[in-house]
Amino acid sequence: MITIDDFAKLDIRIGKVISAERVPEADKLLKLVFDFGEEERQVMAGIAEHIEDPETLVGKEMPVVVNLEPRKLRGYESQGMILVANDAGSLTLLHPAQEVAPGSSVG
Repeated sequence: MITIDDFAKLDIRIGKVISAERVPEADKLLKLVFDFGEEERQVMAGIAEHIEDPETLVGKEMPVVVNLEPRKLRGYESQGMILVANDAGSLTLLHPAQEVAPGSSVG
């Protein structure tokens, strides 16, 4: 269990995918670049096995935790983490019910 104060530390924002590509020699990783309104960020996501064509993600909006420390994955810096639903190993991407401005806060 975490407290509401712990939860409040998360900065979750809606990002709009502006590019998506597979990472060479990595079966699970996609390199996603998001528009957050005032900035763009690169996020490495372990969802490649669940996405047939990464280009289908371009233009989609999804929630991203943006206040994680950057981390290197396969030589690429990841500047956040996308949120997905995991149903017994089957991943489903989360999207707003209607389009919102990139960078909108989730909470």
